Amino acid sequence: MSWIVWLVLAAVLGVAELLTITLTLGLIAVAAAVAAVVGGLGAPVPFQILAFVMAAGAGLGLVRPIAVRHLKHPPLLRTGTAALVGRSALVQQEVNGHGGRVRIGGEEWSARSYDETLVMPVGATVDVIQIEGATALVYPRE
Repeated sequence: MSWIVWLVLAAVLGVAELLTITLTLGLIAVAAAVAAVVGGLGAPVPFQILAFVMAAGAGLGLVRPIAVRHLKHPPLLRTGTAALVGRSALVQQEVNGHGGRVRIGGEEWSARSYDETLVMPVGATVDVIQIEGATALVYPRE
């Protein structure tokens, strides 16, 4: 009969997890469900508590750190204009604070100097610092 208590506890913790989105309460809810299964198989209460503690410890000690690490990583694949930031470019038409043209990979882009006081001559290699609309903001490579 104690398995019902574990099941109710698992349900309450599951609802609390949905409201807080912390992952902690969800892992404890899974541990309570494990204890409910152990209780449903007829094991005495001390074994149910042991199953709960072991499942909660495994969830909080092993699963949660891995999940948090994956959630905090930025996407590995940058696409669109974000993929251009950090790349090098070749100046096709003199770049200054007002305009110019650069070749990034195989594409020609309008460009502007990131530092408006700098002028980059044709043939210079520059780094793409930022993309503003269809304009690359570039800085001379040292």
